[in-house]
Amino acid sequence: MSELHLSRNTIHFAEPLPLQNGAILANYDLVIETYGKLNAAKSNAVLVCHALNASHHVAGPNPDDASDIGWWDNMIGPGKPVDTDHFFVIGVNNLGSCFGSTGPMSINPVSGKPYGADFPVITVEDWVNTQARLADKLGIRCFAAVMGGSLGGMQAMAWSIQFPKRLAHCIVIASTPTLSAQNIAFNEVARNAILSDPDFHGGNYYEHGVVPKSGLKLARMVGHITYLSDDDMAEKFGRELQRPDGESHDYRFSFGVEFEVESYLRHQGDKFSKYFDANTYLLITRALDYFDPSRRYGGSLNRTLAEVQAKFLVVSFSTDWRFPPNRSREIVQSLLSNKSEVSYAEIDAPHGHDAFLLDDPRYHNLIRAYFEQMLEQGVRS
Repeated sequence: MSELHLSRNTIHFAEPLPLQNGAILANYDLVIETYGKLNAAKSNAVLVCHALNASHHVAGPNPDDASDIGWWDNMIGPGKPVDTDHFFVIGVNNLGSCFGSTGPMSINPVSGKPYGADFPVITVEDWVNTQARLADKLGIRCFAAVMGGSLGGMQAMAWSIQFPKRLAHCIVIASTPTLSAQNIAFNEVARNAILSDPDFHGGNYYEHGVVPKSGLKLARMVGHITYLSDDDMAEKFGRELQRPDGESHDYRFSFGVEFEVESYLRHQGDKFSKYFDANTYLLITRALDYFDPSRRYGGSLNRTLAEVQAKFLVVSFSTDWRFPPNRSREIVQSLLSNKSEVSYAEIDAPHGHDAFLLDDPRYHNLIRAYFEQMLEQGVRS
């Protein structure tokens, strides 16, 4: 087992990018990190697609801040389930994000000011198209696997539909073929928290030298509730009151923190508001809402997945009520109807939607076994 070999680059694309909404982005940058080494045949590449608030920094310490560990560090690295001693892993920061790739904070070449609210609407399909262009730049004709959890899983599924010959394996974790009305409703509440913040200024808050922190904080609090299960929250926080020792625990009206769960949510919201961009949040949650690959096939997921060629691994978690197991089973059933090769696992885990990011031995052993099988079937490091 070797040390993690990490490399970060900003890739510029001068060729105009037609977007799903009809707009054209004249040029753009994507920030990527790679881990491991690409083999001579360029057949061992794994693309990792990130979820809402993540980035290209998938594994290991951030080169700019050693305390910032990659968001999927427990999954990817030497000797880990996705073993970078054998696989060349690519993490890409999606277009529209706020971690270096072109997005609302970037300078609009037309106005000379940050794009702000003028940044075009982005879809999952747009992201996949930019990722395919990235693969072209790297000389990768076919990925050994495209994988992701949550919104990342949507991108992996879109890859299998848009570029069926360019991935051998599609790994969809804690994801869904479309958002439910309830999910769209949660996203709308979070967006309205941002839009109603006086510091939002119609999305052009950069010019005013402010950040809509209150809106971002509330948006994150709403979202975070949906990532945890009821059992997990009960175990972590229960109904414990948070008051100084010796202070009365009689009932009282207060705008301050009373319960531990309140303290936790406020902490998460405060932290989020300091590093994430409000316009990016609006863009990415809309991309989540719009994702519906079956729309062009009359709503038939069977027809949508009829031409896929990749082998699939689909994973869900029993207490994930944001993207529940029955939505993963829809994907599996449609693949089986098309006689596609698919493996499915439903992990009985108490952590809700966030389970795909956590250390669960059954989950990690499953991913490890799947990637080891890929090696046995012909991927060479």
